[in-house]
Amino acid sequence: MTADSEQFGQHISRRFNEELEDLRSEVLRMGGLVEQHLDVAIEAITAGDSAMGLRVAGEDYRINELEVSIDEECSRILATRGPAAADLRLIMAVIKTITDLERIGDEAQRIGYLASSLASDVRPHDHYSELRALGEHVQTMLHDALDAFSRLDAGDALLIIEEDKLVDEEYDRITRQCISLMMEDARTIRRFMDVSWVARALERIGDHAKNVAEYVIYMVHGADIRHTRIEQIREDIGVDEGKPGRSKEPRG
Repeated sequence: MTADSEQFGQHISRRFNEELEDLRSEVLRMGGLVEQHLDVAIEAITAGDSAMGLRVAGEDYRINELEVSIDEECSRILATRGPAAADLRLIMAVIKTITDLERIGDEAQRIGYLASSLASDVRPHDHYSELRALGEHVQTMLHDALDAFSRLDAGDALLIIEEDKLVDEEYDRITRQCISLMMEDARTIRRFMDVSWVARALERIGDHAKNVAEYVIYMVHGADIRHTRIEQIREDIGVDEGKPGRSKEPRG
């Protein structure tokens, strides 16, 4: 835990400390499930596995149930504990984070259904390598955003926000390629429409991962950085350019 995060969880009531820590743990549990669904959905696309795609699409209810449970716990804490300052920021950030995680789950569900549709088509020799590359990019963003949430690391959160522009560029490139291929052969329109919808879902997942990173900065510094230039954010929170990121490692 960073020095900035030491302001959290320092209460006379040990039970309140435990409630806040349990809340964060539940968010990470939900995040881990969302990661699993996204991983399977992307694998279903590249492997051409219709059953895998439908299976992950049919399990979205598990993510929804966790969102409802965590949201109810946040409401209970707000009503019974009357949190203020950093604790209130934590709870508000949790409420926002689980909303974005649920939406990532929805996008993974959409990718699962599209994977089932694409599995019936002739697959390209590269097995949709550009979709896989974009998928791996947003998988890393999501993983790192949850890791920054776990450690309350505003510096790593800022790196994730900067990554989003690269995801947008990859998405634009795939979209242009799909349009070009559809113009060359009208028989491929349905297939490449599905491919473009997958790319769009992945781009949205990148946006949601970016949002989670923004909530981390809000928790740690109390700063709402939406619609703020990266340079200004760095100056406001005191993070130097080029702070090293973290490699993707599974959370225990």
